[in-house]
This record gives sequence, C-alpha cells and structure tokens, in this order.
Amino acid sequence: MVNLGDVFPNFTADTSEGKINFHEWIGDSWGILFSHPADYTPVCTTELARVIKLEPEFKKRGVKLIALSCDNVESHKGWGKDVVAYAGCTMDKLPYPIIADEKRELAVQLGMIDPDERTKEGLPLTARCVFVIGPDKKLKLSILYPATTGRNFNELLRVVDSLQLTATKKVATPVDWQQGGDCMVLPTVSKEEAAKLFPNMKMQAMPSGKEYLRFTPQP
Repeated sequence: MVNLGDVFPNFTADTSEGKINFHEWIGDSWGILFSHPADYTPVCTTELARVIKLEPEFKKRGVKLIALSCDNVESHKGWGKDVVAYAGCTMDKLPYPIIADEKRELAVQLGMIDPDERTKEGLPLTARCVFVIGPDKKLKLSILYPATTGRNFNELLRVVDSLQLTATKKVATPVDWQQGGDCMVLPTVSKEEAAKLFPNMKMQAMPSGKEYLRFTPQP
C-alpha cells in the first residue's frame, strides 16, 4: 500500500493505447489511476461512461486519467466500445487508456485486492481504488471502495480542485467545500501573516475563546 506523500511506484504496463512507463506518462501533469474488478461488468461500465463525460473537466485541470482492470488489452478495447455506447458518445474508443493487469501484479503491489469478492475461478477481484498523483509523482489522495460500490467522480473533481488550490495557497477547504467557496486559513499561519495574506479574513468566535476558525474568500 502506498502512503500519502510517498512517491507513487513507477511501472511499465500494456494498456489499450500501447505500452507505457507510468511516470513518463504522467509527465508534468496530475494523474488519476482508478481500478476496476473486471471488464464487461455492470458497475464498472457505468463508472467508465461517467468518466468519459467528465474527461474534459479533468483535462481543464491538467489531469490525466488512466484505468486498470485485470483483463487483457483486446478485452479492454472491446469493452471500451460498450462503454462509449452506454455513454451515448460517437467516439470510436475511450479517451483514456486502461491498464492490463492480468496477473494482478499491480493490484497486489498497490493494495487493490478485495478479499470478499472473487471471480468464478476463485481469483480475488480488484477493489475500486482511486489514486491521485501530483506532478511530483507523489500520492496526494487515495480512496478505496469495495467492488460492489460505484464511485462518485464528481467528488473526485471537487477533490482535485481542493488539492490544486491548497498545494500553492496557505489554506484548507472546509466540509462540503466547492470551487469558489470560502476557505480556512491554516493553523500554522500566524495572526500577523494571516492579516497580510488574507485581508478579508473573518474569525468565527467559539465558546473556548480560541481563535482557530479563520475563514477567507478563496484565494
């Protein structure tokens, strides 16, 4: 399992768009790797179709998308046509690659295995992992869903917005934050520095008298 802040493991793999070196593929972009239990499965098909719809939004944010499934490249290409059809699109293939992990080597290395879900042959299925990797190749966020629960990719857009904002500004994003909403000044920022950086900052008074809830318009 990769921990937050670790350099994400580099690897070479066959994909639906040819062989890649993962770090080279990311380049100077952000990257999202999301895994799937298998091709031609119902929940996965709905997820991949949703990602087609949202791909332009991720692209605006400089984010590359790549999926992983424990089937071969030819299977991925065939499944991709089903996904495109389900999404109601006219393109002839997916706008992002799918990694072929037939031997489950990456699934094991990255801690993606769901022990409670297995194929008809008894092999463990890959869980629904999400890894958000920064341009520095470090893991910025990970989410792990069981194979039976589909993901919310709108939430991933929100998370990317937060990660990219907080990477360069001395703020955090509060509960249910959306792009353009108020942010919170980091506790590590002194009162003097906060006054200079965030002239429109507002303090929320608390019964404790501690001045730690400091809100500011999004920088």
